[in-house]
Amino acid sequence: MSKKYHVYGMGNALVDMEFKVTPELLTQLAIDKGVMTLIDETQQIEVVKHLPNPWKQCSGGSAANTLVAISQLGGKGFYSCKVADDEAGLFYLQDLLNCGLDTNLTVENRPRGITGKCLVLVTDDSSRTMNTFIGVTGDLTLQELDETALKDSEYLYIEGYLVSSPTAKKTAILAKNIAEKNRVKTSFSLSDPNMVEFFRDGILEIIGNGVDLLFANETEALKMANTEDFDQAIAYFKNIAQTFAITRGKKGSVIFEGENLLEIPAFPVTAVDTVGAGDMYAGCLLYGITNGLDWNSAGKLASLASAELVTNFGARLDTNKLKELLNQIR
Repeated sequence: MSKKYHVYGMGNALVDMEFKVTPELLTQLAIDKGVMTLIDETQQIEVVKHLPNPWKQCSGGSAANTLVAISQLGGKGFYSCKVADDEAGLFYLQDLLNCGLDTNLTVENRPRGITGKCLVLVTDDSSRTMNTFIGVTGDLTLQELDETALKDSEYLYIEGYLVSSPTAKKTAILAKNIAEKNRVKTSFSLSDPNMVEFFRDGILEIIGNGVDLLFANETEALKMANTEDFDQAIAYFKNIAQTFAITRGKKGSVIFEGENLLEIPAFPVTAVDTVGAGDMYAGCLLYGITNGLDWNSAGKLASLASAELVTNFGARLDTNKLKELLNQIR
């Protein structure tokens, strides 16, 4: 690899706290099931009062999950984010370092404030609902960018959740401009149907004249293309991305590698928790195409790993298990 990093990621730094809940509890708390909803700190504190003890806790946020998967597979990643000088922020920093990622964060440079937290509410039908208070990560600025690391990366990866904050959106656009000027390929994830529904114009601002690689699930793709026809969504994506991957749940996924549309089969499993499946897919695909796999093989790895992930609770797989899946593909 001529570049130091395979992927430079940027996104909201959130401590993920995962809970097992019932649909009835979601209804009781007036929480929209199956999507991510932004809430303020007071609302989050009130929701937590009604929840059982968390099942798992880890450094999260969509892009962080993707970068962790890349690192577990043996790739080299840099994660750019913002946490506060509180206990959760220190936990987040240490977890990133333990995962083998480089980061702009240090023990000393964390500002006063509150680190963002995401309540991940999982029901028995394997659906995941997220209530997120983004804390200081909503103020992501150019200060959190490491231009040296970005220029020394093969890909820039931006999560779509950044569009919900004006300062973070501006920073994402600046990062994309820096990448393009230095021949770093750009990738972007739509992240969540609500981001497309409420921030579509902002997403188009970040995408600008197009990205090298775009990630979406089928619902997000259809919303982005303003259509109910999947073929029309494919045609639309070809206008805004050189390559793209769209996941379709039990239907598998499709990858456009610049010339051909590849259909990647799903691996049938019994899902218990879909948290992080799209993040895992993106991480495996990015790892594959930056580490010698062709698009089809990288897609199969991404499909296999995300299928394995949803049979467990949490947004991560055991490192040995992930490497075992990589060896199966190779």
